[in-house]
Amino acid sequence: MTGGMLNEEIVTGTELAAVQIPAGNSVVLPSGSRIYITQMLGNSITAATDIGMVRIMKEDAQRAGICPPETARESSREPLTLEQKVWNVLSSIYDPEIPVDIVNLGLIYSVEIIPQKDDTNYVNVRMTLTAPGCGMGPHLVAEAEAGIASLEGVSGVNIEFVWDPPWNQEMMTEEARMQLGML
Repeated sequence: MTGGMLNEEIVTGTELAAVQIPAGNSVVLPSGSRIYITQMLGNSITAATDIGMVRIMKEDAQRAGICPPETARESSREPLTLEQKVWNVLSSIYDPEIPVDIVNLGLIYSVEIIPQKDDTNYVNVRMTLTAPGCGMGPHLVAEAEAGIASLEGVSGVNIEFVWDPPWNQEMMTEEARMQLGML
């Protein structure tokens, strides 16, 4: 099946790697699985399936023909700093159950760029989760690490979970609260 759309049932033509929400268990959806895409934001897709809600990386969905490949975006005229690029990567990662990225959710506490002697940079990110037992945490971290590590000039990445201060809804940006109908 090609050209999958939001809120449309799709039958997969190939096996598809996915992660169960909220448990975080890796699964493989067999060819012929019925999925219903509920969210297509950032680098992942959230879908309802016969086994419950799952998160599918957009790259895997594109390879399977479930959604079209991304078209190249126009680059901005001014070059971005490495820190701005890191924030952009983090802003492209969405909570699989809430249609808001992890930056606007207030899950990112800090980004630190540490220059190295070899003219590369080590990136340290301090983040939290909406709940300490969230099974999706390792998957969000892996996506952040891979995205940041792919940036030019990055020689290492560390994502540190912190639980103090504990996350609460007041940490969300005004944009996120408006999007969720909280304002």
